[in-house]
Amino acid sequence: METGRSGIPAATGAERPARTAWVRLRPWLLAAAAAAAWLLLYLFNARFARWVTEGLLDLDRTAHLGSAVEFFVFEVPKVMLLLTAVVFAVGIVRSFFTPERTRRILAGRRESVGNVLAALLGVVTPFCSCSAVPLFIGFVTTGVPLGVTLSFLISAPMVNEIALVLLFSLFGWKVAVLYMATGLAIAVLAGWVIGRLKMEKHVESWVYELQAGANPEDQAMTWSDRVRFGREAVRDIVGKVWPYVLVGIAVGAGIHGWVPTNFMASFMGKGAWWAVPLAVLLGVPMYSNAAGIIPIVQALLEKGAALGTVLAFMMAVIGLSLPETVILRKVLRPRLIAVFVGVVATGILLVGYLFNLVL
Repeated sequence: METGRSGIPAATGAERPARTAWVRLRPWLLAAAAAAAWLLLYLFNARFARWVTEGLLDLDRTAHLGSAVEFFVFEVPKVMLLLTAVVFAVGIVRSFFTPERTRRILAGRRESVGNVLAALLGVVTPFCSCSAVPLFIGFVTTGVPLGVTLSFLISAPMVNEIALVLLFSLFGWKVAVLYMATGLAIAVLAGWVIGRLKMEKHVESWVYELQAGANPEDQAMTWSDRVRFGREAVRDIVGKVWPYVLVGIAVGAGIHGWVPTNFMASFMGKGAWWAVPLAVLLGVPMYSNAAGIIPIVQALLEKGAALGTVLAFMMAVIGLSLPETVILRKVLRPRLIAVFVGVVATGILLVGYLFNLVL
């Protein structure tokens, strides 16, 4: 029998096809096993939370502490399971949209078409406020109009797959679709308005002095490569957001267990006309993402807060965060930043009042 350099018997001609088939099937078998484990954990999560609260900790589920503990123990695994599944699936989709390909798609488009396309691409591309400056520079230097670029930068953090899936799981498809539609509308209209204002002179001059580098062609990826890309997305994104998830759910658990329903209804209910502007003002200085803020949204709604008010708060936190504004100051002058914030905030206010009116 032939042996390799390490002394291990080499595969014969008959063994090689079987080994090749196993190598090809192994990722799919592992994915199927992971999917089965995911489903099992998700189905038994509610029972686990009740057992921890009543059985392990001997707490009364109807008391403040017991209610908060059960909320926390139930929501953490549920949100993490949902995040893992969604980020993996969208990670595969994202493998088709590299930064170079995204720039090529948007470059040279008419502004009206470009705004819509940019907002849609923002939903499925792996960018957040941390990427604002390099993305802005890359888009502008490759000929993407300013308004189109801003449509993308608004849509990418605000209308992302995490927000949509968590909203769907917590509130149903109608709320998720309404949020997506209104978020995309804000991104499209805000970018279009800013584009009409012709504010290119308020971009820092050094940005236009940069020359766009040659964009390398996208390397062909097999499905095994895309699955690996999805796994890496889970490790990267979930690895970054899990602290925000825990903090958001902990805050939500506190609201769920101790905040009186009547207080929250009077503070963020439909009857208070000033609730939506106040929610936006409160949301701007905060820094979080959809994974961290949606558990708080759920707890606020359970305590009687109006849906439009709470979603306006959520949009402000995700789409108008102070850290993103500070980052954008590196490439935008104060007047353009003020217009950007003002236009987006106006759209969020309108969405908040619209949700309160129709739901």
